[in-house]
Amino acid sequence: MPLNKLPKALQLYYSVDLIRSPELSNDEKLSLVKQFGKGVKEWNPPKTDRVKAFAVDMILYQLNEAKSLKVNTFINLHERAIKWLIRECQEVLKTEPTLLELEAPIKVTGDFHGQYYDMLRLFEISGGAPPINKFLLVGDFVDRGKQSIETMCLLMAYKVKFPKMIFMLRGNHECISITRLYGFYDECKRRYSISLWREYCGMFNHLPVAAIIDERIFCMHGGLSPDLIHLS
Repeated sequence: MPLNKLPKALQLYYSVDLIRSPELSNDEKLSLVKQFGKGVKEWNPPKTDRVKAFAVDMILYQLNEAKSLKVNTFINLHERAIKWLIRECQEVLKTEPTLLELEAPIKVTGDFHGQYYDMLRLFEISGGAPPINKFLLVGDFVDRGKQSIETMCLLMAYKVKFPKMIFMLRGNHECISITRLYGFYDECKRRYSISLWREYCGMFNHLPVAAIIDERIFCMHGGLSPDLIHLS
């Protein structure tokens, strides 16, 4: 649907697939925006696959809006939206093995440590975020930086929307004990709640720990245990 055919309230979200779709009326689209758009006061989990896809797109829209904002500006998603996204991402991660077997071309990076705007810049200079490029991220997404929540939300949203174009490995900071000491716990407590931190830690338990690219490049966050003899 052309941009000029949409009400002004929808034109803001023109990059979202369902907003451009001619299959829904403008009234239906406005209803969805009221449920899942920026700044909603009540956020209820979507029930159909189509609405789920729309909810993820709206989360991505808000997170990518940071590209036009001053560096270090917080993107405050609704807490219920974040918890829903964590659970959706966890379901995707449950389908993956502990050792991923991946194929090139793929870009390998990681250690964002809550530096959200640096991560956005990295995706940009890499040629584009998923699905433009495929990524393997080798852990330590949280702690130390001030925006671990945004960092994880963007990665989780990409994982839910493009599960075969982004892969995340567990680093030593993706656990209860380390995040309790190095900032992520405090960030969740200050900005949202301790229960949100617990949800994140539960999801971290499902992250793969290593990957092999083209059967010859072995990737992981930390070192190799002397007890590791076989990849199987």
